[in-house]
Amino acid sequence: METERVILVGVETEENYKNFEESMIELKSLTKTANGEVVFSLTQRRPQVDRQTLIGKGKLEELAQLADAHEADLIIFNHELTPRQSQLIGDAVGIPVIDRVQLILDIFAMRARSKEGKLQVELAQLDYLLPRLVGQGKNMSRLGGGIGTRGPGETKLETDRRHIRNKITIIKRELKEVAAHRERTRQKRKDNQTFQIGLIGYTNAGKSTILNILTSAQTYEQDQLFATLDPLTKKWRLPEGFEVTVTDTVGFIQDLPTQLINAFHSTLEESQGMDLLLHVVDASAENRQQHEETVLNLMNQLELGSLPMLTIYNKADKTDVDQFVPTLFPNVLISAKSSKGKERLIQAIKLAIMESLEPYSFSLQQTEGKILNRLKRETLLLSSDYEEETQSYLLKGFAQPDSYAIRQMN
Repeated sequence: METERVILVGVETEENYKNFEESMIELKSLTKTANGEVVFSLTQRRPQVDRQTLIGKGKLEELAQLADAHEADLIIFNHELTPRQSQLIGDAVGIPVIDRVQLILDIFAMRARSKEGKLQVELAQLDYLLPRLVGQGKNMSRLGGGIGTRGPGETKLETDRRHIRNKITIIKRELKEVAAHRERTRQKRKDNQTFQIGLIGYTNAGKSTILNILTSAQTYEQDQLFATLDPLTKKWRLPEGFEVTVTDTVGFIQDLPTQLINAFHSTLEESQGMDLLLHVVDASAENRQQHEETVLNLMNQLELGSLPMLTIYNKADKTDVDQFVPTLFPNVLISAKSSKGKERLIQAIKLAIMESLEPYSFSLQQTEGKILNRLKRETLLLSSDYEEETQSYLLKGFAQPDSYAIRQMN
């Protein structure tokens, strides 16, 4: 895939000055993830953005000259552009212009693997493009090639709006079917009394790495934004034998476009049925607290705020551990890459699981081996001491209140 030469544009205003710098750095990472090479970043300070072209007249002329001088293929704005703004800026600079939302949608189109993921992305893209069909003539010719154009192809967009509206209706119908199927699978896990753990966190915090450590699932783990898009559920057996499931979710990001919150609602809804959430935070990130707030705010929007949560501060190898001050509790600070980190992680998760379960203790006859095996799998069995006199096992552990194995015992 050819690398495109990109100029980034951002306007620092009274509204966004706090996160402006980080947001521009993030835009650069996003561009890199979409296979773009940033040749220049143009920024401007103003009380608020220009209503017609976001940047002032003089800056717009400068942008046209820069695009020429750097032989840029594309301009990406760090703000959502209205169809009109997009057209005016595009006409002034003479090369295609997209915004942050289109860039993120584009990366999602590259990363989606499952049928649902692909449908979700296409729906979000078509929703976004529908009002932008006017004046897309010049840019249409490059659809199907380059950043901001992956996903729905040229013919789909060049035909009229009715075609797109029909397509949207069909996708929504298909998504309903996929969601119903997912709900059935989720219900099955619930009926089977499986303890469910969900991984959440800011994009690139290391969720996939942690999933791999726990379940040795070979998920795609790379230092890239949005490496994981489709919720992946894997079985994990704790050292004691207790079997749980761990689900990885899409990474959160500052100013996640609303189209995507809607589109990926179902992938995040997967987390609503969880018994425990593991919130993975990159401990070495400069704006760590900002990342934490972004995730917590989105969690509240998705009504996940009341679920039990353990914060995993990852990438301890990149931080000064003595100077590190955690902000969220309960937490554990680890480096997922070290074997000590793995042990600490498992211990912390085990404690968090115990908090969510209820303790039990009872005796089991020596002949009841089948039940013992079931308890090992379905509950967190911490000790099973054999008593010679009574020829029975004294069992102690933690289980879900309505656990089938425990009901058999009572």
